[in-house]
Amino acid sequence: MKRGVLCLLLALTLVTSSITHAAIPLSTEQQRRLDAGEIVLLDVLPAGGDTERSHGGTAIGLVQAPTATVWKVLVDYPRHSGLYPHVVGAEVLEADATRALVRYAVGVGPFSFGFHVNNFPEESRGRLVWRLAHDRPNDLFRDSWGYWQVEPQARGAIVTYAMAARTVLPAFVTRDAERDGLVEALRAVRTRAERTR
Repeated sequence: MKRGVLCLLLALTLVTSSITHAAIPLSTEQQRRLDAGEIVLLDVLPAGGDTERSHGGTAIGLVQAPTATVWKVLVDYPRHSGLYPHVVGAEVLEADATRALVRYAVGVGPFSFGFHVNNFPEESRGRLVWRLAHDRPNDLFRDSWGYWQVEPQARGAIVTYAMAARTVLPAFVTRDAERDGLVEALRAVRTRAERTR
């Protein structure tokens, strides 16, 4: 029993540490845009998966709200349907202090797709790492992973959202929508956090 628990803890540590946070260097122009309140979109995929065959990116923005407020928005999983583009439903299936398994429903026109995500919150680090749950049914995604990072700043919080994905659709069909979705999701988090601060 002890050995099984130790193996599980080791596996969880390897998953979360394989997607470690490293400050992403910004150019002078990107920093100026960030300071001006723009969301900066970078062609940087998070570590933790097959980045050669995946696409996505990293969005960084200033949120004028306390980090605790931003964090509450991020871990309010049932209300993710208002944050992520095309997500029309989010249901927490399992949850404890270290992991939340969420089933998402995405609506695209008349079609609906479901997928499952394991979320690994670390509030003390301001970090929410997530990964597609491969042991559950996932209609649209072959793989997906990423993180949210919330860091205190004089005017509120700097929030980073990094995502990589491979879907069942060809990359040329989804690439632009996924990059736009990074900015839309960060903008939605900012709007919700700034309204509730």
